Amino acid sequence: EATVRSITWAQVAGNQALPGQLLRLHFHDCFVKGCDASILLDNAQSEKTAPPNGSLGGYPVIDAIKAQLEKACPGVVSCADIVALAARDAVSYQFKAPLWQVETGRRDGPVSLASNTGALPSPSAGFNGLLQSFAAKGLDVNDLVALSGAHTIGKASCSSVTPRLYQGNATSIDPLLDSTYAKTLMNACPNSPTSTSTVDLDGATPFKFDGSYYTNLQNKRGVLASDAALTQNAAAATIVNDLTNPIKFYAAFSMSMKKMGRVDVLTLKNGQGKIRTKCNVP
Repeated sequence: EATVRSITWAQVAGNQALPGQLLRLHFHDCFVKGCDASILLDNAQSEKTAPPNGSLGGYPVIDAIKAQLEKACPGVVSCADIVALAARDAVSYQFKAPLWQVETGRRDGPVSLASNTGALPSPSAGFNGLLQSFAAKGLDVNDLVALSGAHTIGKASCSSVTPRLYQGNATSIDPLLDSTYAKTLMNACPNSPTSTSTVDLDGATPFKFDGSYYTNLQNKRGVLASDAALTQNAAAATIVNDLTNPIKFYAAFSMSMKKMGRVDVLTLKNGQGKIRTKCNVP
């Protein structure tokens, strides 16, 4: 773990976008066929090639860590464990201490298919759709709200935001979006189908891992429709209010990350998976 931490922290020190990228990489890995590093495989039909994964980043950090670990202890640490550890360490850089414990012992899966990425929750999903996506992975409403807090860092592609701003015409704004904030988002995201622009998921403190995401939700300043959806269900809205307290958020997030890190894992005990030598090659 010390090797993973030292490489991750050195990289994050020079690139404040990395915590959001590595956290998202871990999430997108676990939600498709479990936490098996299938997101890292390269082939013509791999998960990487699917639209929801087009804007993922952080791959070079995973490769750098893997190369170092293979030198030190060949064939011991899986790419799946590296993804989980690097996500934790990137977020924890801000605190200079691990925010949650990562269980290890995952094995790497052999299959990566773009067609499996339908399991990922859509940024335009309503509350029931989100809850179903999470329930399919053994996660509940507490996990849904806590893990959505990952949007306290990172960016969204404008293509995920513009449907809320330009609903059929230039003036129709999603009523769940604060109108002043909508203007800010319109400046960042013009109504262009070819735009490759991005916008901060947390307009208040975009590079700080804190509870401001939940305060944004209370103020109708969630960037994605799936963010705003959390305020449209009574149970979820109660949790949102609770997690504006950063101490409660860190505790809930840590618990839910551990749960997510167990989703459909492959283990040696079950005779599944392998440990890849190179993370992008089966």
